[in-house]
Amino acid sequence: MKVGVFDSGIGGLTVVKSLLEHQLFEEIIYYGDTARVPYGIKDKNTIIRYGLEAVEFFKNFELDLIIVACNTVSAYALNEMREIATCPVYGVVKAGAIATSNSIASKDSNILILGTNATVKSKAYEKQLLKHGFKNIQAKATGLFVPFVEEEIFSGAILEATFTHYFSGIQKPDAVILGCTHFPLITHALQNYFGDSTKLIHSGDAIVEYLEKVFRFDKKFPNPEIKFFASENPDALKSIAKKWLTI
Repeated sequence: MKVGVFDSGIGGLTVVKSLLEHQLFEEIIYYGDTARVPYGIKDKNTIIRYGLEAVEFFKNFELDLIIVACNTVSAYALNEMREIATCPVYGVVKAGAIATSNSIASKDSNILILGTNATVKSKAYEKQLLKHGFKNIQAKATGLFVPFVEEEIFSGAILEATFTHYFSGIQKPDAVILGCTHFPLITHALQNYFGDSTKLIHSGDAIVEYLEKVFRFDKKFPNPEIKFFASENPDALKSIAKKWLTI
């Protein structure tokens, strides 16, 4: 199978890494809209327009499906993208909620959603989690994590201080949904902060789990072909991919 992966920038590489680890696809086409990142501070109509433009880009390839790695686009533009796409389009929000439900037995558990301002404002995760019976849901916009990750600050005093800034006063969660594709790169620091009893939900792993139930993957592809495209400075994207996909 041939898949297109769309993200507002470089964060979707964490989803690509999950796809590679599970060897699901023969070819992966990655498109990052690096010229217009970040999406998390933009309005709904702009996010939808960018999502539709991504679908038009992917029409240059004969894809079996498109994965919208960006949580913000998944929250706002999925239906509109599906209307004009020539193949199925899947987002990470629904998959993340399902993964949470599969991982957390008690519906009385405390669930914390982390994301961009736009993703949190959309309440897309809350709507999905409520369908699964969860009642104790908190959401926190943690946009500062994005530039930290892009500066490769994955641990240390600055990050710890930011955790204190964002999370002091928040009830200890049983699960944390990493509702931005950048956030898996600070998984270890977040796990240390919240403790081993807190389950972290990763968008990449969640979408893999979801797709494995939707499709019958009867063959593994250990060495898929990957093509990287970006709306600005594709060489920089390729350079980051070499590092992030091996972390």
